[in-house]
Amino acid sequence: MSGSRSLKRIWKALFYSLDGLAAAFKYEEAFRLEVLLALVLAPIALHTHVSGVGKALLIGSLLLVLITELLNSAIEAVTDRISLEEHVLAKRAKDFGSAAVMLSVINVPVVWLLVLTG
Repeated sequence: MSGSRSLKRIWKALFYSLDGLAAAFKYEEAFRLEVLLALVLAPIALHTHVSGVGKALLIGSLLLVLITELLNSAIEAVTDRISLEEHVLAKRAKDFGSAAVMLSVINVPVVWLLVLTG
């Protein structure tokens, strides 16, 4: 694969990703709230008196929430695209995604407490 084609592919992938972020922000209220939380807490994390690794853990815990919310939204969108009809497997898939978000949200205060009091 030529370098030019690789760069084009990376460039396109960047815009697909930006489209995904924009759609999540536009259509997903939970994602907007989590972005707001991250925008408030990330600067606090950067100004804490902890090591670089500690700051990375604090910010990483915030990013994990955003990542899991995006994956959960993707699961919900695909499930709804297949059928809006209630089905045990569709519910299970959506519940798994929701549980992943919940665990990532619980992870934030756990990480912050451990890093800031450790």
